[in-house]
Amino acid sequence: MFLRGRVVTPDHDVDDGVVVVEDGEIAWVGPAADVPPPWTALVPPRDPSRAGETVLPGLVDVHCHGGGGVSFPDATTVDEVERAASEHLRHGTTTLVASLVTAPGDVLVERTALLADAADRGIVAGIHLEGPFLSHVRCGAQNPDDMLAGDAALVARVVEAARGWLVTMTVAPEVTGVAGGDDDVLAALVAGGAVPSLGHTDARADLVEAAADRAFDLLAQAPAARSARPTATHLFNGMRPVHHRDPGPVMACLAAAARGELVVELVADGTHLDDATVRAVLDLVGADAVAFVTDAMAAAGMADGDYQLGPMAVRVADGVARIVTADGSAGAIAGGVAHLLDVVRHTVAAGVPLVDAVRAAATTPASVVGRSDVGALVVGRRADVVVTDADLRPLRVLRGGAVVA
Repeated sequence: MFLRGRVVTPDHDVDDGVVVVEDGEIAWVGPAADVPPPWTALVPPRDPSRAGETVLPGLVDVHCHGGGGVSFPDATTVDEVERAASEHLRHGTTTLVASLVTAPGDVLVERTALLADAADRGIVAGIHLEGPFLSHVRCGAQNPDDMLAGDAALVARVVEAARGWLVTMTVAPEVTGVAGGDDDVLAALVAGGAVPSLGHTDARADLVEAAADRAFDLLAQAPAARSARPTATHLFNGMRPVHHRDPGPVMACLAAAARGELVVELVADGTHLDDATVRAVLDLVGADAVAFVTDAMAAAGMADGDYQLGPMAVRVADGVARIVTADGSAGAIAGGVAHLLDVVRHTVAAGVPLVDAVRAAATTPASVVGRSDVGALVVGRRADVVVTDADLRPLRVLRGGAVVA
């Protein structure tokens, strides 16, 4: 298979490029004028009617709660999990980590086991737990009644249920038992093959710095760590805001990211963050330290209306999801409704170079999952490819070289 158009590699944007797909892998990538034998005579000529088509790597979302009307935290069958994952797959997310929200321990273990079944079937690429060791002060759309002190034993139960598919867990470093001891949650996560992610936190900068340093060191010492760097869950959102005399978690995470010791998630959908904030973070730490995520919930790809996110009722109005409060009014933002390709399109329109946007939506998050076979148009990687029109809207999606219906 030959894919011709504007081709985005990890470092370059080739105006007239070709991607050769063979046996489910990427066999060659480069300018159309340089295609080597034996493919030279087989490359189709550039079709003027398809001008503007752009070839991107399949995108990698490491923080997604659902889509297509289904919420991962509320799914009870693998078929439901597949329905949500397929909504994002059809829009270019070929590697997706399914996210849960804070819930009672037994529920988390049960839901983790279900998502592990889906991962065994290749439907999702792993599991992310957002909680339950989070700050009540920065709970966002999480249920504060289910939040717990750090519990390494519960982590061990989740790790066992995940059967190797636990990718990340969001924790607040100030919560008792999360950081600061040999048997803390950070150590239990790394021992279980997962990557700690700092978020939903009201901690002082020094506490976040210490937790980030400890997580980075633990990963460095682990015999087979999934990633060398911990992450920050949706930077800015669910965190104490920046103040010049109280820098809080945001500045600590940015500093660690700038040192190459942490990856920051950004929900760069135009709702969670101002575009100038996204551009500033990319300028400060670079796309190699940024993972664009959707934080999508069940309403992704669906109409405005009422949805569920774990125990929390959510109402989507004008494309923005918010918790429904006790009096029926709109509360905190409750996840996103975009696909990851929508995030790429939005950020590029806001001034982010396409190569940087794609690196943040594919290459960097693939490193978080620990996957070196996806996330970039590079020879030898799995042929996960998204072909878009000139406006970065999906035309065709390939996963492992097979066209997604």
